[in-house]
Amino acid sequence: MTTTITNWISGARADATSGLQQPVYNPATGAVTGQVQLSAQKDVDAAVASAKAAFPAWSNLSPLRRSRVLNKFLALLNEHRDDLARMITAEHGKVFTDAQGEVMRGIEIVEFACGAPQLLKTDFTDQVSTNIDNWTLRQPLGVVTGITPFNFPVMVPMWMFPVALATGNTFVLKPSPLDPSPSLFIADLLKQAGLPDGVFNVVQGDKDAVNALIEHPDVQAVSFVGSTPIANHIYETGARHGKRVQALGGAKNHLVVMPDADIDQVVDALMGAAYGSAGERCMAISVAVFVGEETAEKVMPKLIERTLELKVLNGTNLEAEMGPIVTRAAHERITGYIEQGVKEGATLLVDGREFNGQTAGEGCADGFWMGGTLFDNVTPDMRIYKEEIFGPVLACLRVKDFGEAVDLINAHEFGNGVSLYTRDGHIAREFGRRIQVGMVGINVPIPVPMAWHGFGGWKKSLFGDMHAYGEEGVRFYTKQKSIMQRWPQAIAKGAEFAMPTSH
Repeated sequence: MTTTITNWISGARADATSGLQQPVYNPATGAVTGQVQLSAQKDVDAAVASAKAAFPAWSNLSPLRRSRVLNKFLALLNEHRDDLARMITAEHGKVFTDAQGEVMRGIEIVEFACGAPQLLKTDFTDQVSTNIDNWTLRQPLGVVTGITPFNFPVMVPMWMFPVALATGNTFVLKPSPLDPSPSLFIADLLKQAGLPDGVFNVVQGDKDAVNALIEHPDVQAVSFVGSTPIANHIYETGARHGKRVQALGGAKNHLVVMPDADIDQVVDALMGAAYGSAGERCMAISVAVFVGEETAEKVMPKLIERTLELKVLNGTNLEAEMGPIVTRAAHERITGYIEQGVKEGATLLVDGREFNGQTAGEGCADGFWMGGTLFDNVTPDMRIYKEEIFGPVLACLRVKDFGEAVDLINAHEFGNGVSLYTRDGHIAREFGRRIQVGMVGINVPIPVPMAWHGFGGWKKSLFGDMHAYGEEGVRFYTKQKSIMQRWPQAIAKGAEFAMPTSH
């Protein structure tokens, strides 16, 4: 029996008017588990109109009252976090423990957003000039939208809407059609928390819904996470229509291994960061950079052994270390990259194409399965190095020294995340300062910042001026207003024609 995933408009489920839908799969079995409706322009218009109508009352509430709604939502999230994790595993395929971690990271953003009264404090200057005071306000933008990817159907929307709502905006979420069920569950929890109807809306759909949102005259800001070509398109289109845009794109994240690194820690880090969530993370480590041949020769045998032993199982199995690929099309794309790597001359040490889904669990023979793939002797001119594969493929390169490693990474078009493993404090400090990447880990393989720091890369990994969540998220979803005030009793007679100065 399949379910139908609808829109959520004005506090209730709402059928899309297009009559179109597409199947939702369980990647572990290949079975169709639902049908997601695809929204037309009319549906987007209805969602935006609902958000626009709700904006005046919601934005006029005190930050404390908005925060109380989010606190109730937070309690419900904690009560139902395993329910959300099960939905993620069922539609995305990632292992249940990984899904639990995703939900928890989303919850941390909600916890941060509950501090809205503190976050919206601004500046005041008494007597900035004779009998004049000056202060600033941060006010909400209006209707804002979030367009989110399949790989984190809970966490990435929570990078956006909790901060947007806390600061007084109303929100329209366009989730991925590959795993849309969590979006409706979240909408229902917000309603149970007391969020007024229309403040949070969901429109399901594909690129037609995306284009309708980013061109809609009543949408003031767009947040996006996905591939670089689409991020660039959304940034340019949104800006052309006068919107504030925050578009996070692709990645090619490196992990540099220095000769003094703890080899066992390195292998553990590479296994989890390269193959966790089947490599379908924008912060996945997809390139290992060994400084010195001796370093590579120490790591590679252990890395080969561990990759061959990787437990690729149905994500519902608590022993699983990696689940299936999200779709058959994604599986075919990753397979194509592996074939390209072999053709270009990289050394294929472990071939994930050989994995048989029948060993992943009962009923999994027709799922979208692949094992971990490991390449050595990769060079910077190869496509498997230059392009984002977004799958469980680890490419290993060898460089002669630290400086060459830094130059290699800085030359790449992406600058999302990077990691360095070393015991040398001086090398670590130099790496942190010289590397041209937005998020840096020192002996941390996946340096995703905490809720109050903000997430975002450099170069073609981010289009826009502000990172997601944290204080930059607060600034993104608000606009500053400066007010200067003087009362009639203090105003001198006569017009003043000179530029105002402090006197």
